[in-house]
Amino acid sequence: MVTERQAALGFTVKSGWASAVLVAGPRAAPQVIDCRRAELSDPSVPDSRQPYHDGFGTARREGPELSRLLASVRAFGLLSVREVLVRFQACGYDLVGAGIIVGSLTAPETIQNDHIRIHALEGHLFRQVVEESLSRSRVSSSVWRERDLHGLASKVLGLSEPALRAELTALGKPVGGPWRVEQKVATLAAWLRLAGA
Repeated sequence: MVTERQAALGFTVKSGWASAVLVAGPRAAPQVIDCRRAELSDPSVPDSRQPYHDGFGTARREGPELSRLLASVRAFGLLSVREVLVRFQACGYDLVGAGIIVGSLTAPETIQNDHIRIHALEGHLFRQVVEESLSRSRVSSSVWRERDLHGLASKVLGLSEPALRAELTALGKPVGGPWRVEQKVATLAAWLRLAGA
C-alpha cells in the first residue's frame, strides 16, 4: 500500500535532456511535488547534444571525437541526474521507483535507415545515462515507450484515456513553469510506479 510519504520519479528522455517529475501520494490521489529539466549533455560541448551526428543525416565516424563526446555525455548526464535525485530526495519522501519514457525501444543496430539509426543511438545513449544514474542510487526503474503509455496507464489505473489526460492536466496546475507533453508523460510514468507497475 502506497502512503502519502511515498513518491516515484518520472523521466521523459529527449536528445540531450530529460523532463524529471516527482509524484507523491496514494495512487488514487497523486500530487506533483517537483518538476524540473535534467540536462544530459554538457551545454559547453554543443556537439554532445547529438553526439552521433556529424551534420544533417550524417553519422559521426568511430574515433577519438565520438569517444570524447560519448564520455562527456556519460559524465555530465550521470552527475546531472544524480543532482536531480538528491534534490528530490531532500523533499523527504521515500522513493518507490522511477519510470522512464522513451520514443523507441527498438535496438539501434536493427534499423536500416542511417539517419533514423543515428537518432536511435542517441536515444539509447541518453536513456542508458538515466538508467545508470538511477541504478547507482539504488532506485529501481521501468522503461516504457511513450506511445504505449496511456493505454497501459488506463488499464493499470482504471481510468479512461480521456479521464487520464484530464487528470494529468489538473496535476500540472500547481506547478510553476511549463506543463507540456514531456512533463505530463513523466508524471504518468511516476504515477504508474506509485501504482506498482
